[in-house]
Amino acid sequence: MHARRAGREPARTGIGPVPIEASVPTIPEPAVAVQHLRKRFGDFDAVRDVSFEVAAGETFGLLGPNGAGKTTTVSMLSTLLAPTSGRAKVAGADVVTERGRVRSRIGLVFQDPTLDEYLTAEENLRFHAELYGVPAATLDARLDQILDMVELSDRRHDVVQNFSGGMRRRLEIGRGLIHSPRVLFLDEPTVGLDPQTRAHIWTYIESLRQSEQITILLTTHYMDEAEHCDRIAIIDNGEIVTLDSPDALKARVGRDRLEIAVPDPEAAIAALGERFGIEATVSEGMVAFYVSHGEEFVPRLFAESGLTIHSVRMSRPTLDDVFMAYTGRTIRDAEASASDHLRESARRFARRR
Repeated sequence: MHARRAGREPARTGIGPVPIEASVPTIPEPAVAVQHLRKRFGDFDAVRDVSFEVAAGETFGLLGPNGAGKTTTVSMLSTLLAPTSGRAKVAGADVVTERGRVRSRIGLVFQDPTLDEYLTAEENLRFHAELYGVPAATLDARLDQILDMVELSDRRHDVVQNFSGGMRRRLEIGRGLIHSPRVLFLDEPTVGLDPQTRAHIWTYIESLRQSEQITILLTTHYMDEAEHCDRIAIIDNGEIVTLDSPDALKARVGRDRLEIAVPDPEAAIAALGERFGIEATVSEGMVAFYVSHGEEFVPRLFAESGLTIHSVRMSRPTLDDVFMAYTGRTIRDAEASASDHLRESARRFARRR
């Protein structure tokens, strides 16, 4: 294969040449084991004392807003960042002392695109396979298998710059599987894609897990995406606040969520606490709180609260409710706060200059 096309170097994948192991031993349980992992940048803790385990064959999600520490965690587990403290093993290898073994046993799909747009689909896959030392005797068959798996066989000789966003994402996932990894990391696998394409990508991911028999660890801030996971860890401000299956987490909340539109949210919060003993918060402009049997409570709310209520919304528990129950805010609110923090940091930096 020609590594160059139109005088350009192939895009970097973030991981250099890695010799594939001639014989990968049976991977002990768990596939990923993390103990008190921490990453510090200057005086900022991006990841704080994170611990969890992922069983072989499991689809495990890190759910949280942008800036929560998800990508930093994956970067440490894939050996792209060294932990400040703590330990982690991936596919039976230590991420600090056995980096080469970790890299040979994992696949990694980055949040940002890393395909070379001037290479064809097949050339992108072939270049990545050569970096990982996939045996030449099996490479052609593996290329055919991967291209068929992601439904790009008929576009194998087309340059990537002519692909849609969904096609590129499928190709990147296929590239992460070319060397038959035991653990596949997906960092925000459908970010920036339209809902229909996102659903299509998830159809591929679920079928790939079955056909490849691999463990998947993904990061996401999409609630519907987290529903595909066997278990999820909700992460906020660099810390895991809770961890369980999506159904179990929703069952813990157990109550209905009510949102009311009122002229004075702070006065409404005080009135709800005084008259009903309810703790409420402001979420996306409305006063939100949880009650048992919401449909029975709404008439009492109008009759006894003394509040001027313009509208009421009621919903059964969702993962967003779980996030709010454990953090006191929705993911959208958390991301807005993070954006404000970044803007303020940029202003302070500009003033110092």
